[in-house]
Amino acid sequence: MIDESKRAMPSPFRLGASPPAQIRMEIRRFSGPRAAPFLTQLALAWLVILGSIAVAAHLQTWWVTALTVLIVSSRQNVLGLLVHEQAHKLGIQGRKGDILTNFLAGYPLVLISVEKYANVHLAHHKYYFTDKDPDHLRKSGDEWATPKSRRDFFKLLVKDVLGMNTLSLARGKGRAAVSQEFMRAKPTPKAVKAAYFLTLASVLTYFDLWPLFLLYWVLPILTVSQLIVRWGALTEHIYNTPNARVEENTPLVIPSMLNRILLPNLNFSFHAYHHWHPNVSFSNLPKVHALYLKYDLIEEKNVFHGYGAFLKFMLRDREGRAETADESKSYRASGF
Repeated sequence: MIDESKRAMPSPFRLGASPPAQIRMEIRRFSGPRAAPFLTQLALAWLVILGSIAVAAHLQTWWVTALTVLIVSSRQNVLGLLVHEQAHKLGIQGRKGDILTNFLAGYPLVLISVEKYANVHLAHHKYYFTDKDPDHLRKSGDEWATPKSRRDFFKLLVKDVLGMNTLSLARGKGRAAVSQEFMRAKPTPKAVKAAYFLTLASVLTYFDLWPLFLLYWVLPILTVSQLIVRWGALTEHIYNTPNARVEENTPLVIPSMLNRILLPNLNFSFHAYHHWHPNVSFSNLPKVHALYLKYDLIEEKNVFHGYGAFLKFMLRDREGRAETADESKSYRASGF
């Protein structure tokens, strides 16, 4: 049973340290790479990115520019999530899959590659919230604390939007990548990455696209994308909870339709399932959730329906009062 003294939140799961063996057997059919949904999301992300930039460049009005920065940032986040998917070898199989993902999702985000991400993220899975978990180590302290006052939360988001936290977040990721345990056996050659950026710089220079690139790509990466990444991380786990188990500090957040349109997250907020079943593609995580519902393993009153519901929980009073059934109803009714 869950240790109530360690519980960071009202658990949405009716289970002990791990899911029942019966579910694990049924979930096997959902496991393995799923190239079709992976490539579909990759294509859709770039279609939205390039289409919105083209419209903004044509209209050249401040409000369209601002809207485009928001839209591009949301799809940059999708590219990052696809890098995560490929890190688990759930997108395109083989070394060519890593290279293609690097070219179309990782390298465009400048500081990300499948190899670097896998090295850190897979350690997070293996050493979950221990002193060997790089995510746990770098996402600790007041900045990542929950609950959080509205004032502190607002200040943190403003810093993200203004790009003031970008450098510290990048440094934290760099310091986290210290182990070679999960490095790919055949990583993408460094010369390939160098050639990618040299070609990109040449194209931008030849076609005089640097102003568009800086405004509609670099600016979103440094500002709004950081806020989106921060929010995604906060919905993944309750931090500052050393040695906690997945069910003790991982919320179950089911985005509303509006959430999915404005801030698509490739089912990333079904995050406990991802930790228990890391060989299941993002496209099949809703099927895993359906199985848990089928076996009556979900404590519905502790499920967050919509991002607004989780935000309300995160900004609760610092006494950390337990969630009641009435509060749960208000969470579900919050919509966004």
